[in-house]
Amino acid sequence: MRTKEFTNTVTAIFKREILGYFRSPVAYVFIAIFLLLLGFFTFYISHFFEMGQADLRAFFEWHPWIYMFLVPAVAMRLWAEERRMGTIELILTYPITVGEAILGKFLAAWIFIGIALSLTFPMVITVNYLGDPDPGAIFCGYVGSFLLAGAFLSVGSMTSAMTRSQVISFILAVVICLFFILAGYPPITEIFSGWAPGWLLKVVANLSFLSHFQSLQRGVIDLRDLIYYLSVIFFMLFANGIIIQNRST
Repeated sequence: MRTKEFTNTVTAIFKREILGYFRSPVAYVFIAIFLLLLGFFTFYISHFFEMGQADLRAFFEWHPWIYMFLVPAVAMRLWAEERRMGTIELILTYPITVGEAILGKFLAAWIFIGIALSLTFPMVITVNYLGDPDPGAIFCGYVGSFLLAGAFLSVGSMTSAMTRSQVISFILAVVICLFFILAGYPPITEIFSGWAPGWLLKVVANLSFLSHFQSLQRGVIDLRDLIYYLSVIFFMLFANGIIIQNRST
């Protein structure tokens, strides 16, 4: 019975939040900027057509960097706005738990980003028109991109719960997300490879969003990569819940 109540509550919060996105012009601006940036970097910076390869590696390699700025922009309002307006106390007086509220809000934002990602389907059509790409690699790339967005979003949700200011939430999320990217970025690891022990470099690289995303881009869904992203999401949302409970007491 409790499971059914939990599902119904999360679903109700999810519907409220997802409809709220599309009732605002901000959602359409986000989608437009997301698609324009991906198109610009893929076609003009990576020279997609000049590469002469029928794959989407040049497309997916920009996702972490674009998400690093755009996903925190989506997440910054999740809790900071509620705290600024004083509605977070009102929400918590409803017959819902903090976990239900967090999960409903998070899933709505994650699906919204997923909708924006799905609108990049013309890239798949284009690459199939130009050649014979590996559909498995494309599918895994999209799965990895969606999980990557979820990890960034969980970080942004946590920082949003820490402050009333959306700007501060955005900056904190970008800094944390940048750390998770650079932890496995080859130029950075090469700098430390001269003095840091190999095992330490490997541990740090395994904490990177980038290394796990690149692993999925190769066309193989490794259970370790899935567990990593889901663990990051769970940990960040758990921290989110602790912050909200402490701030509301």
